Amino acid sequence: MDWIVDLFTGGSVAHSILVYSLVIALGVMLGKVKFFGISLGTTFVLFVGILMGHFGLSVDSGVLHFIREFGLILFIFSIGMQVGPGFFSSFKKGGLVLNGLAMLLIGLNIVVALVIYYGVGNVRLTDLVGILSGAVTNTPGLGAAQQTLIETKGASAVALNEAMSMGYAAAYPLGVVGIILSMILVKVFFRIKIDEESNKIEEESEDSYLKPYCVTFEVTNELIAGSTVLRLSQMIDRNFVISRMQRQDGSFVLPKSTTTIEMHDKLLIVMSQQDEGAFSMFVGPKVEMEWQDDPREVVSRRIVVTNSQYVGRKIGTLRLRMGYRLNATRVNRAGVDLLARPNLALQIGDRITVVGGLDDINRLASKMGNSLRRLNEPNMFTMFIGIFIGIVLGSIPFLLPGMTVPMKLGLAGGPLIVAILVSRFGYKLKLVTYTTSAANLLLREIGICLFLASVGIAAGKDFAATVFNAQGATWVLYGFLITIIPLMVVGTLARWRHKLNYCTIIGLLSGATTDPPALAYANKVANNDAPAVAYSTVYPLTMFLRVITAQLLVLLLA
Repeated sequence: MDWIVDLFTGGSVAHSILVYSLVIALGVMLGKVKFFGISLGTTFVLFVGILMGHFGLSVDSGVLHFIREFGLILFIFSIGMQVGPGFFSSFKKGGLVLNGLAMLLIGLNIVVALVIYYGVGNVRLTDLVGILSGAVTNTPGLGAAQQTLIETKGASAVALNEAMSMGYAAAYPLGVVGIILSMILVKVFFRIKIDEESNKIEEESEDSYLKPYCVTFEVTNELIAGSTVLRLSQMIDRNFVISRMQRQDGSFVLPKSTTTIEMHDKLLIVMSQQDEGAFSMFVGPKVEMEWQDDPREVVSRRIVVTNSQYVGRKIGTLRLRMGYRLNATRVNRAGVDLLARPNLALQIGDRITVVGGLDDINRLASKMGNSLRRLNEPNMFTMFIGIFIGIVLGSIPFLLPGMTVPMKLGLAGGPLIVAILVSRFGYKLKLVTYTTSAANLLLREIGICLFLASVGIAAGKDFAATVFNAQGATWVLYGFLITIIPLMVVGTLARWRHKLNYCTIIGLLSGATTDPPALAYANKVANNDAPAVAYSTVYPLTMFLRVITAQLLVLLLA
């Protein structure tokens, strides 16, 4: 039976894979257990790894280092590909206020940490960076800081990274609790009633104005009778598409820019909901009509863009009306409907709704791909060329004033920046950046599980002696202060100064701490999508800044 002993205690490849599989499987299973309605998810892999490391399970240091860094790269790159498309648009309009508050929260977290470091003075900065990452429940920041230590400290970084991991693990549980507690305190302090906030969201939500909205109008305005569709678009300064027309004699017309509008024509117009009143006054009254029951050979179909030749092409350049006798009415991208404006650039995975003859639709579909099977095929080239470029970028040294060693973006910052840029602008280089949500989530979860298991196993042997004492209790207290003080300041400011809806505030607090368990709690409390919208608005910038600031703290002060 020596083979069993060798399998569990030896240094073979089978032993390493067995240890990782056991740690990750138990961590994922226990992560589903809810404590007071809150589950830690894959983060529990870290605690199982610590437990296994404490009881003697270990992995060869070279293997451990490789799997930790590779897992971090997979996780960071997947995060970048996910948030990239919305990264730059998150700075527009209302997103400026939310991102400004998120940046304030990040700054206050660092300020509180530095006050503790310089004011109390009984904790190393590297340990405090781990506590800070755990307090804001941000694993990528921990990975970035540890990778930076390896770049700057060499062999001496091993012990520092283990202590940093212990600080992260000590602060993380109360970090999750502190985020949710701050939501409750803001609600109590301002005497907020959830039902009233939810009703305001439903009444004032701007999202409904941005979605395509289909209405049929009857032309009763003599001033536009005899005008062409092109002339009407010039007279009404709105984004809209006339999808179909019915003449007074009952015949149907697929409108082109040169089509003449006549009195008592019925126009099916796709527009923003907020523009309905303007069209009612300018065109004529709204009428009820079931267009899907048309007796003619005109149908509405969705075409999926899977041909990479159309990536980056603007809808206006397709000449759908002249070349295919079709009208494009809307584009569904990642589950969100957008108006099919002429200047909208197409991406792989876009679903274009077109109206016209079935033969013409099939002709366009054959050119644009329209193959769902192709969307399920992973685009490995884009992923690994992006990782390659990200590692090269992360290895470039930047010498900044006041720094004794050059700064590097490292294995975390480099791939993150490249992933954001590739996912947003890759189509201009004819790179297929589309990835299904399931594939992205799988890659991300595998990466974070490998990273957390490695961190836990490495820190496990000294965790109990370091954390379960007066020093560990101090770390927990420091972490809680770093969590709760900035959250209360930003939550109060968001409500008192900016008059934000409570449902938006709790989404902001979840996103600014990149904490999925807190978002799950916020969604349950709000019972609408306002927290998720705020979370997704601040998440891209927050994730980027958490990674970069963790590195800068190590480089500038450690």
